[in-house]
Amino acid sequence: MNKSFSCICILLCFSNSLLFAQGKQKKVVFIIADGIPADVVERVHTPNIDLIAKEGKYMRAHVGGEKDDYSQTPTISAVGYNSLLTGTWVNKHNVWDNDIKEPNYNYWNIFRFFKKQYPDKKTAIFSSWTDNRTKLIGDSVAAAGNIHPDYRADGYELDTMKFPHDEESDYMHQIDETVTNAASDAIKNKAPDLSWVYLEYTDDMGHKYGDSKKFYNAVSILDTQIGKIWRAVQYRRKHFNEDWLIVITTDHGRNEQTGKDHGSQTQRQRNTWIVTNYHNLNNYAQYYRPGIVDIMPSIARFMNLNIPLERAREIDGISLIGKVSVADVRVNYFQNNLDITWKALEKEGKAKIWVAITNHFREGKPDKYLLVGEVPVSNEQITIDASKLKSSFYKVVVEGPFNTANKWFVTDDKQTLSK
Repeated sequence: MNKSFSCICILLCFSNSLLFAQGKQKKVVFIIADGIPADVVERVHTPNIDLIAKEGKYMRAHVGGEKDDYSQTPTISAVGYNSLLTGTWVNKHNVWDNDIKEPNYNYWNIFRFFKKQYPDKKTAIFSSWTDNRTKLIGDSVAAAGNIHPDYRADGYELDTMKFPHDEESDYMHQIDETVTNAASDAIKNKAPDLSWVYLEYTDDMGHKYGDSKKFYNAVSILDTQIGKIWRAVQYRRKHFNEDWLIVITTDHGRNEQTGKDHGSQTQRQRNTWIVTNYHNLNNYAQYYRPGIVDIMPSIARFMNLNIPLERAREIDGISLIGKVSVADVRVNYFQNNLDITWKALEKEGKAKIWVAITNHFREGKPDKYLLVGEVPVSNEQITIDASKLKSSFYKVVVEGPFNTANKWFVTDDKQTLSK
């Protein structure tokens, strides 16, 4: 055998061995399908969504924060998108409606965390709505970290020449087809590491026709579009050394009376769903009803993102992937005491209890957290003497070996919820 040929063979074998030794490359695509309550996606025949759920799981979920509490969040589209992107409710991310006037970029979105750790990896957004990129992600906005999606396909809602707006909103169907084609082609041929796909037509049909055959047909069309994206993912998994996570959800439900409206806190408007191909979800996903805020930390966990503690303390979501120490933190105040409870999902190790009485974080400044207690995670409670921490506002963080979870105790809403 020719010596040079032998060397080439050895190098190729070494390169392949090194590639597999490093493990599969992790890729994520998340899809927001606008305005579909859980009862509708369960009623309509969705064979492609069902295939993904068969590999992983379908879960009922929720939006809207905690009803009648400090984190109550309008069931409105952009509000829901930003809750997914940042893993926080509206009292933190500050997107209260579709105008997106003053998003608080101090609460980082998943794209910013990703680009901070992996500046050379590729991100993408495929969307009918330009504001998703320019305002929510904050494309090239200094306050949002000057991040910039490497691939984008959006702005179609502004192109009235190619997509003339008609009364039946068929133009939005065509835009979603264009978005789907762009997303599936990019995934198959370029494989961005983190992609967001947004599809709007279902919400348009919901607003126009409510619970109707038109609306249900739009969900069927959506399922076909998701099938095309899913086949692109499968192609990458089959032909390349890649481990793909796909997450599909919706941003809000619809009202009980007609199915046309949303924005309030009724059960059907809060009732949503999550579908993923991830097949080994954790105890939190099994025993609790996840929220839209849980998707961001799940993606972060899957992508092995290292989120600094000062930022992890602010994230409201709990990862559906991997071990979770604590969830469902609750706080009560009585007679100068803070009564703090939680659920221990992994009982090993200690729980550190941190308390801050300021909310400077929203202004981009640090809060001073005090370590006020440390007990076994399995205790699931601690009572803290707060006589030296007198305040109308407490930020409580329970830090376990595998995650942190936070809860506020608020007596003065004006202090913490000002818009």
